[in-house]
Order: sequence, then structure tokens, then C-alpha cells
Amino acid sequence: MSALPLDAAANTDLDAGRPSRPGRRLPYFLRRPGGLFGAVWLAFVVLASLTAPWWIPYGVAEQDLSNRLALPSADHWLGTDPLGRDLLSRIFSAGAEPLLGAGITVLVAFGIGLTMALIAAERGPRVERVSSRLAEVLLALPSTILLLAVIGAIGVRIFIVMAVLGVMISAAVYRVMLGVAKSVRQRLYVDAARVNGLSSLRVNLVHVLPSMGTVVAVQAAQLYGISLLIVAGLAFLGFGPAEPQPSWGFMIQDASSYVFSNPWLLVPTGVVLALTVVAANELADAIASRGSVARTTVRRRRPPARVGATATAGARPADPGAVLDVRDLHISVDDGPALVTGVSFALQPGRVLGLVGESGCGKTMTARSLMGLLPDGVSVSGGSIRWQGRELVGLSQEDLSAVRGREIAMISQEPMVALDPMFSVVYQLTQPIRRFRGVGRREARQIAAQLLRQVGIVDGERVLKSYPHQLSGGMAQRVCIALALTGEPRLLIADEPTTALDVTVQAEILSLLRALVRDTGLSVVIVSHDLGVVADICDDVAVMYAGTVVEDGTAAAVLDEPAHPYTQALLAANPHVADGEPVPTRLASIDGTVPPPGEWPTGCRFASRCLFAQEQCTQPFPSVPAHGSGSVLCTRVEELSRADVTWTSAPTTGPAGHETAPAATQPAPTVGVSR
Repeated sequence: MSALPLDAAANTDLDAGRPSRPGRRLPYFLRRPGGLFGAVWLAFVVLASLTAPWWIPYGVAEQDLSNRLALPSADHWLGTDPLGRDLLSRIFSAGAEPLLGAGITVLVAFGIGLTMALIAAERGPRVERVSSRLAEVLLALPSTILLLAVIGAIGVRIFIVMAVLGVMISAAVYRVMLGVAKSVRQRLYVDAARVNGLSSLRVNLVHVLPSMGTVVAVQAAQLYGISLLIVAGLAFLGFGPAEPQPSWGFMIQDASSYVFSNPWLLVPTGVVLALTVVAANELADAIASRGSVARTTVRRRRPPARVGATATAGARPADPGAVLDVRDLHISVDDGPALVTGVSFALQPGRVLGLVGESGCGKTMTARSLMGLLPDGVSVSGGSIRWQGRELVGLSQEDLSAVRGREIAMISQEPMVALDPMFSVVYQLTQPIRRFRGVGRREARQIAAQLLRQVGIVDGERVLKSYPHQLSGGMAQRVCIALALTGEPRLLIADEPTTALDVTVQAEILSLLRALVRDTGLSVVIVSHDLGVVADICDDVAVMYAGTVVEDGTAAAVLDEPAHPYTQALLAANPHVADGEPVPTRLASIDGTVPPPGEWPTGCRFASRCLFAQEQCTQPFPSVPAHGSGSVLCTRVEELSRADVTWTSAPTTGPAGHETAPAATQPAPTVGVSR
């Protein structure tokens, strides 16, 4: 039995948000060739074996002595055995016993092992110690000798024998499932269910067991194949049905006597048994994959415009001075909705670009696409990503590996996730240094200590000897930045690098990033929803909403004079008030939520939440130039600018001393108002 990663049940099911299509209604494992073959073959063998008495052309004991050891013919499709009995009839008549016996083993093994694992994971160390000792006793028993003893005591009762085998194998199932169950029970939704008063049984059945479903299915499918071989092996040794009742193992044993004189006799039974075992394992592999179809990195033709997509005037011309030039980028779920459309921006050497917006706007997908690190089932479906003049879209994984780390590196949002808890800091730093720079172990350690000093860690030797769990959040994030610098990259992608840190440590990390940009000439793409972070560190900013850029330009221009209502609303909702400005009683708010992919409206995607939306906003329109070299995606931007209308937070008090709700500073023109 192969062991699956303990977090296998946490894999994202990308099918959830896909539109319902006839071809997509199949379970995920049936969309893989191996999974489809495994399921179809097993279903065929089970159905044919269970219904054999009603369709086989000959009786299992019916002999045709004139056709002994015959090859396949119209009368005997698979040939005959040494007594002239039809092989096709005997193979499928013999199939019910091993198939059902293997099923009994799986049911008993998982009925005991899985139940013990769920109870031990729930009850804690004391119960776990008892159940683990019991499992160790079962694992220590000699399985073969015990099975032979059972057969000697009760005879060849194959279903009882396989049930005993299931009891012994349940110990191995318990060991695998215990780790998975303990991992699942640490998740927050399980704690929430317990807080809500759900009983232990319901927590296990409703929340824990479904999350373990993939691991259970994989292990069960593999155990089924192993059990089939054990049933056939027992019959091969003579512990099977007595003649004239057929069994796969005895038929293979009988055919082995004729392997030189009549080798065909071994083929039909051997192929059926082998294909059945292979089918079970292929089905297990398909289930383990969670339906992740191998993604091709070939550049695909851009799909036709979807209903609800915002039309653009076309991609901007390439910027010859940019180290990173993204043009008309589209990212989609394979055979599903678009996640990012028409994104364009350029990054100059030594500058910092901020991607800002609410959660679900496509910032992280855009950033991860720059390194080819999109999740399984998601890919770039159109556009261009040029890094130092080299096109990255369409590169193979091998070519992208030459870029990752050496030229483009990433700083993750959660430092404790990026650092492997099993290895010390010195190991995690020196390994990529040796790989990227081709130096020896001693020199790599010196470079690692230098990198730690470069990111502001004074006691580098102590930190090098530490493990991730021994570091504070800020220290771990500094180590992650040092890890990103091991390959001497020219571009850093920082995905929410300060979100998990307190305010003081945030300021220190931002100061560190500014120093790195100043001292090394790095270019940085930073993903953030915090406008304070963007204002503090970014030279340029691109505001994203619902998978597209609605406004971009220099940070000073966009943040000082926002043109798009969404940018204005984000700034009005910012709790940080500049010195000398009145403190509002209430911050501005934006009604509603970001529309999910596949439900984007035609025209302006922000129209359903915008205070200034009119009928014209529901029609496709191009972006217009703004902020010098930037742009804004709003059809009313000039009209609102002339009317001096902005989205702002509420004043301190209303006319009569009462609080007022967030509103616009000037009433929007009412011609054609649709709201």
C-alpha cells in the first residue's frame, strides 16, 4: 500500500466553479484514461462474473475431449483446457469468489482500521497508545502461517479466510489513517463544528471522514488488488475450490504444466487476473490525482470573448525599457471560466509595482503566472509575459525552472509555510545556494550567513542552526527573503509579505525591501490589499477588480488623484488618515462583494457596486489614458472629473450633529441614471 501525503484531502477541487457540461459531469477520476480503464474493466469483470450462470455458453464441467487444449475458435472464444472445458466459461464462473473475497478483505480492514483511527484521533494520546499497541501486535503476527492455520481449522472457506486477512491488514490501515485523521482534526472547520455542539459521531461522519475520502479510496483500491492476488495465490497452492469448480489460481497452476507445450493456456486466465489487478491500481492512481489533468505549457489560442467580459481597446505597445512586460494576459480554468482577463503592465528596472484590490480580484493568480506557478487545472489562455525580452508564456517546465530562483524569485505570504519544519535554516539556505551558484558546502554557508546579515539578522550563526519553529514571525519572514535572494534574482514577487505580521514587524520588512531595491537594483512586484503598504513602498500601482486592471499609473498619481470610483472607494475606506486631515466618524464602505469568475457583468464589472453607475456603464468600452503613462477603465471618468465628484468617507458630523453615511462629495449627474 502506498502512502499518500497527509494533506491529500485538502486539495482544491477546481471543478466546483466550472459550468455544468455533459462532458464534465463524470467524476474527476473518470476523466483520466487510467481511471476510466480501471472503472470500466472492474465493472465489466464484476458484472460478467456475477451474471455468469445466465450467459456462459458451456457448463464449467462440460467436456469436449475432441477439442482438448484447443486454441481460440468460433466455438471456444478463448480455447479449452486439458479436459476440453471452455476457458471463457470457467474464467468468468470462477471470478465471483476472488472478487467478493477481496471485497470482504477491504471492508473488514477499513471497517476496523478506519474506525480505530477516527476514535484514536478524537480521544487523544491515551486511547492512541492502546490502539497503536494493538495494531503493533497484529502487525507482528505471521500472516501466512496464521492463514494456513485458519484453513487447517475450518477448511477452505475462502470468505472467512479473507475476513481474517482483513483483520490482520486492519493494523496497517489504522497506521495510515491515523495520521490523516489527526491532520484533518486540526483544521478550523472541525473545531467550529465541535464548538457548535455536534456530537463526536457527527463530527467524524460529516467533517472528518469526507476530508479523508481521497486517501481512503486510494488505499482501498490498492488493497483490493493485493487481495485478489492473495486469493489467487491460495488457490494456486491448492487452498481453493475443489474440482470441478474453477478458480483463477488453480487454472494458472494447471496451465503452468503446459507452459512449454501449449503456452496459450496460461494467457487467458493470467491476462484477466493481471488486468483486474492493474485496473484496481490505475483506479487508485486516478483517485489520488484528484482529477488534475496534466497541464500543457504550450501557448493556446485565446478563447473567444465571453459574455460579460469587458472589452478593451487592445493591448498597449510593448515598453522597450521594461524588464517585465505583461500584455493582455488572460488566465482561465481549463474548460472553465476566466479568472484574469486583459491585464497589462510594465515594470522598469529598480522599481516596485503594487497589485492592489480586494480578495478575489485576481492579484495572486496574476503574480503566480509570472513564474508559471499556477495551480493544477489553471493556465495562461492568452496574452504575453516578456521577461528581459524573453517570452515566458509557452515555455516548458524545464525552461521555466531555469528562470525560477535564478532570475525571478518569490516571497510567500506565510513564512512558516514556505520553510520546511523538518530541516534547519542552514540546510534550506545552502542547498539552493549550491545549486544556483555552483559553490561548495563551506562557501555556501558563508554566503548564507552574509544573506542573513543582508536581511537584517544580526545573530546569523544562531539563526542558521535554528529550525523554523524556533523563529518568530518576523525572523522567519527575513529568512524567506534571504531564501529568495539565494539565486541572485533580478525580480522579486512578494505575495502579501506583511499580512501575517504585526504592525511593527511590517514596518521593518517594508524598510528591508526598500533597502534591497535601493542597494541591489531589484525590481519587485508586490501583491497587497493594504493601501498603506502600497503607498509606503511602491513606485507604480495597478488596481485590480474582478480579474482586470481598472486603473494604473505611478503610485503618487493614482493614490493622490484616483480616477476610477473603485480606487476612490478603496482609499475612502482606508483607516489611515493623513496628518492634518479630519478624522471621519465612519469610513466609506462598498456595498456587495466582488463577483466570482463566470458571473462578471457586461461592461464595467464594478457597476453593480458603484455609486455613479449609469446605463452606459453596462456596455463594453475601452480603457482611456490617465496619470500620464497609465490608464483607467471607466466610461464616466471625464464626466465625473469635470463635475468634481469623488467617492469619499463620511464627514465628522452631519448638519445637525448626526453621523452621515458614506457618500459622494458632489451629487452625480442624473442623466440616464440607472440606480
